[in-house]
Amino acid sequence: MKYQTFENGDKMPALGLGTWKSEKGDVYKAVRSAIEIGYRHIDCAPIYGNEQEIGDAINDAIKAREVSREELWITSKLWNNAHGKSQVKPALQATLSDLQLDYLDLYLIHWPVAIKDDLLFPAKAEDLIGLQTIPISETWEGMTKVKKSGLAKHIGVSNFSLKKLKDLVADSGEKPEVNQIEMHPYLQQPEMLAFCKNEGINLTAYSPLGSSDRPNDIKKAKEPSLFENPALNNIALAKNCNVAQVLLAWAVNRGTSVIPKSINPMHQQQNFLSTHYNFNELQQLVLDNLDKNYRFIDGSFWTPEGSPYTMENLWDEK
Repeated sequence: MKYQTFENGDKMPALGLGTWKSEKGDVYKAVRSAIEIGYRHIDCAPIYGNEQEIGDAINDAIKAREVSREELWITSKLWNNAHGKSQVKPALQATLSDLQLDYLDLYLIHWPVAIKDDLLFPAKAEDLIGLQTIPISETWEGMTKVKKSGLAKHIGVSNFSLKKLKDLVADSGEKPEVNQIEMHPYLQQPEMLAFCKNEGINLTAYSPLGSSDRPNDIKKAKEPSLFENPALNNIALAKNCNVAQVLLAWAVNRGTSVIPKSINPMHQQQNFLSTHYNFNELQQLVLDNLDKNYRFIDGSFWTPEGSPYTMENLWDEK
């Protein structure tokens, strides 16, 4: 297994198990089989609605001596309804209770978006709170406090644009240690990659396979398919592997971590082995030329008419 190293020497496995869209009843078995295969990095979030079952799986695996807590890297995220400075710690404590853990290895701000604290998801524009009212700096202050308390060993962000990440690094006494963002050959984000490498910030790629199983209401018509791309299929054929393994190897070989979701033990095993694959110079050039700057998860669900969030100010792209 390859790893990402933090400034204090802690190491996060480069390939982890994603749990978004893993249904209750399935996610327990998925986590147990993943641990048996050798996964030690599990990515969670309270909004996924399955942290209690993940906690049961982790606790049972530890009790069965399949793994120790110290061998595991567990990530979770702060949801958008708890961005107030005083709300961060209680939100993290609720996640720790669900996961049956004393601490997280990594805690992330899930989105640079705030919503009313009595909601899980906004139904109308008035349910969203602009960053002028609850600035990222306030949320980040709460994040740094939970790190100092030991409840989270490392802290970071997710879905942050390059501008938002640069601003946070410049304005904060403690820079984020991770940015978890959508990345795959159709969305390569080379400027983000270069900035993070220079600043010592680790990048984690989510939706590395295109997230084709996400809900239809957050899909666009006629989305491109990574699995139908001829170049990716040709590389998979040459490597005697599948397209998913090419996509995951691409992410790991860039120096990022990657968190594919799977509840299928065979697919989990294939994904786990993807870290062994490398590409020759020509294959790498082909992969580099696939970039479309295309987001499958574009965040448009935060931008109803009248929302303080727009596609432009969410991603800071013109």
